[in-house]
Amino acid sequence: MGNKFLALFRFPDLRKKILIILGFLIIFRVMSVIPLPGVNIEKLNLFFQSNQAMGMFNIFSGGAFRNISIGMLGVMPYITASIIMELLTMVFPQLKEMFYEGTDKERARFMQYSRLLTVPLGALQGIGFLSLLRHQGIITMATPFDFIRNIMVITATTMFLTWLGELITEQKLGNGISLMILVGIVINLPRQLVQTLMTADPSRVPNLIMFTLISLIMIWAVVIISRAERRIPVSYAKQVRGTKVYGGSSTYLPLKVNQAGVIPIIFAISLLMFPQMIGNFLSVSSSPGMARFAMWLKGFNSNSIWYLVFYFLLIFIFTYFYTAVTFEPDSVADNLQKRGGFIPGYRPGERTATFLSRTSNRLTFFGAIFLGVVAILPIILGKVTGVTTIALGGISILIMVEVAIEIIDALEAQLTMREYETY
Repeated sequence: MGNKFLALFRFPDLRKKILIILGFLIIFRVMSVIPLPGVNIEKLNLFFQSNQAMGMFNIFSGGAFRNISIGMLGVMPYITASIIMELLTMVFPQLKEMFYEGTDKERARFMQYSRLLTVPLGALQGIGFLSLLRHQGIITMATPFDFIRNIMVITATTMFLTWLGELITEQKLGNGISLMILVGIVINLPRQLVQTLMTADPSRVPNLIMFTLISLIMIWAVVIISRAERRIPVSYAKQVRGTKVYGGSSTYLPLKVNQAGVIPIIFAISLLMFPQMIGNFLSVSSSPGMARFAMWLKGFNSNSIWYLVFYFLLIFIFTYFYTAVTFEPDSVADNLQKRGGFIPGYRPGERTATFLSRTSNRLTFFGAIFLGVVAILPIILGKVTGVTTIALGGISILIMVEVAIEIIDALEAQLTMREYETY
């Protein structure tokens, strides 16, 4: 691995790509620390200490939300827009054909739709969060103009960061959006770990050691599951065209255990954030009934057993849902049949589609259980040991491992291609 790392800087064009990415990531971090005016730091710290859901949102914003900066939304509106557009492919056949089977120009137009949808989503999320922060006394906006100005600033910054992420992706060394989220987690990791160690009770040192060991085991498990796949053998029949013979080869169709990645967790967190947000809005009401209802909603947090149950169930359901959206056994079976391929022991067509559907469902079951356990285990572990840190939470670990694997694969592909060209 050390030799490969040094080899990255041996090729001028690859070295240039790395420097460009580093430059863009520095710009992203600068945008993440420029604060909006009127922020009360003390109330901000108390708010994040008592609201773990906001800490989770801070992960997907690349650490920018914690600073209430001009880039406080990060690229989350774009991620939401991309998910919505992908789900709409199930409703509109034209979008499905454009996304999965379209030309480069059609796919570029599909991505443009995602960018256009990011603007209203960014504005709506900005309105919601700024209203919440103002009601909590965290940020002061004296006039309606200040509120509108802040909405315009954070929406424009979101679009700028989205463009920056696409420029990083164009360097072909990993997904730019994922890299920005990873950088936000890694930069905040030392601060959160030091804060955890400084505030830890000396009598809980064994608990801290146990928490660390289980976190390392979780990282190992995430790496294994992220790489795990079921390789279904595929054979291609020989075809004679004129004097030439085509096909006759054997390959395999990889089905990953965790096909949905971190998307189900994003869906689950987005839904579970609503009760607390609504509770925070209603808590300023003068009506006793509304105040009691607000307290009940605010009680639906990670300290509640029902929160953990719903969190796990939502992740489980969304894993199946998203896998069904992205993997269509009928289409895969149809494409195999058109290309003269078949799975040994299964007749091409409906029998193959049934086999693929059954196999995918079984793999998804284990993947859904794994995602649910990874998400709730650090919360339960924090309650048992008294050690809580978002930096070593299941979501952070999952993102760091998934993105790290993606970057390593991209770098190895670039090195292999350049070493091959030198011969």
